[in-house]
Amino acid sequence: MASVPDDLKYTAEHEWVRADNNGSTVRIGITDFAQQSLGDVVYVSLPAIGSALTQGDAFGEVESTKSVSDLYAPVSGTVTARNEDLDEHPEAINADPYGAGWIVEIELSEPDQIEELLDPDAYGPMSG
Repeated sequence: MASVPDDLKYTAEHEWVRADNNGSTVRIGITDFAQQSLGDVVYVSLPAIGSALTQGDAFGEVESTKSVSDLYAPVSGTVTARNEDLDEHPEAINADPYGAGWIVEIELSEPDQIEELLDPDAYGPMSG
């Protein structure tokens, strides 16, 4: 069974969101379930810093040996950081999807959107 950390929020599309201490910036990645489903990740397409993301819209892709999957923005905001390590080491998503395999950080434009996301209990059954 895939791991589902209890300090994150989730989407039905298998992205996770971790808010920082002040709640204005979030880090986003894909879940353990998503990386297991994809198989070996070989490439990640990331948005540029400064890109505006809209909740629900595709903002990048994760390519694996099996398929290419779109990444969907769980919340709206502006990209403030991207995980440049994924350019050289996309397999970090497989090895540590909740840590070294994070994808982007976003400055929230609508912080209330976090409350609309799934909590671990609501997401958990979807991953198993």
